[in-house]
Amino acid sequence: MKARKAVRALSLHAVVWLIGAFVAVPLVYAVISGFKSTGELTTNPFGLPEHWKAGNYTGILGDGMFWRQLANSAGTAIATACCTVAASAMAAFVLARYAFRGRELFYTLFTIGLMFPFAVAVLPLFLLLRTFGLLDNPLGVVLPQAAFGLPMTIVILRGFFRTIPAEVEEAAVMDGCGRFRFFWKILLPMARPALGTVSVLSIVASWNNFFLPLLVFNDPRWQTVPVGVQQFQGQYSTDYALVLAYIVLAMVPALAFYAVAERQLIGGLAAGATKG
Repeated sequence: MKARKAVRALSLHAVVWLIGAFVAVPLVYAVISGFKSTGELTTNPFGLPEHWKAGNYTGILGDGMFWRQLANSAGTAIATACCTVAASAMAAFVLARYAFRGRELFYTLFTIGLMFPFAVAVLPLFLLLRTFGLLDNPLGVVLPQAAFGLPMTIVILRGFFRTIPAEVEEAAVMDGCGRFRFFWKILLPMARPALGTVSVLSIVASWNNFFLPLLVFNDPRWQTVPVGVQQFQGQYSTDYALVLAYIVLAMVPALAFYAVAERQLIGGLAAGATKG
């Protein structure tokens, strides 16, 4: 029995190490290749650089456009998360805590939104944004991203809100607490794990969004990091080492954010599963 458990544990560890290597090896390869010249990358693709060319990285870091793209992505992601979480929290509160005719129909309509990818709405969305003058405007990215993020966020928050005992709300009402005050002062603080989880998911989805910023922003001043990577690859298509350095630097903020938010994300999901 012990031998079987040891074999199983060893197999699980081997799978974890294999998955980790599958993720880490390309990243390490890109980091090291960013220190090479394109000629050396062609002749020595897998070895260490003979002459470490830090200029690939420092040149990009000294480019103001790179930092502007980072700021654009960060601002867009934070604004999207705020809009998504604020609207979803209020909708989920009503759908979770109050019974009224058509409640499940409204909830079903929101969940149906999970089945429609963004690409389906590209043409009508572009025409709508052009009509309202939101092209080359950050709101043209923030508002659609928030709208497409509502279904998943409402599903998560509604499930969490429904686990909070009704006795808590009844006690608050007896103490003279109104509905909005209960929502703001009591429910939201109790739902911090779920709010943190959906905020992280919204920020990550916005940061990785490529198609919508490409569709909305024609002015380079508003480009986000994914669009900047695509433009940089087109501009320096023959300088592979420089492109790899740019990709590595573009990944650093996302990796740093995930390293900080990982505990919040996993903790929120675990809390929701425990409460469920």
